Amino acid sequence: MERQTIYGKFEPYLEYILEDFGSRIQEASKKAKEETGFKLFEHYIARVKTADSMSEKCLRKGLPQTAESALKQIRDSIGIRIVCGFVDDIYRTIDVIKGLDGVSIYNEKDYVSNAKPNGYRSYHLILEVETDFEDCLGQQPGKYFIEVQLRTIAMDSWASLEHQMKYKNDIKNPERIVRELKRCADELASCDLSMQTIRDLIAEGGDNE
Repeated sequence: MERQTIYGKFEPYLEYILEDFGSRIQEASKKAKEETGFKLFEHYIARVKTADSMSEKCLRKGLPQTAESALKQIRDSIGIRIVCGFVDDIYRTIDVIKGLDGVSIYNEKDYVSNAKPNGYRSYHLILEVETDFEDCLGQQPGKYFIEVQLRTIAMDSWASLEHQMKYKNDIKNPERIVRELKRCADELASCDLSMQTIRDLIAEGGDNE
């Protein structure tokens, strides 16, 4: 008999939920491209957190090793990163997500307009998605959480670099690197704004023809 993971009998549902949500977002981007000439995003990266990683996270947080801990107390069993070409596309994509049937916003944080002190910029959403599957509380239709992070290409590159620094232990001059990262974040934010302005000007020029 196969040993159940921390997700229990609900584990197979996670991939189905991710696939359904992803197909709806991809279809919205395709429709936007047909209507406006611009797709909503450049990259879509999605994953279901492995059961071992989820067990470790529950352990770190002092939570019991149960499906309820994994799926209700921790809300990133399903994780998605959407990388957009332009800042406005982040907000356009968020509007699309908020308009999806069966999707409600559990929590949202706008670090694009209000960057963290270290320069980190991204838009975070925790979605609560209604599904046909039973959830760990015995509800059917059940409700599952999806964590979504939306960034521009520049923000994503910066976050990747900052992540490397955070988890590397033998860095020399960390204070200098923190300062350089903050300076770089500010420059990239300015660049994102300029790129958005240029695209808007191009679009306005096309409308005048």
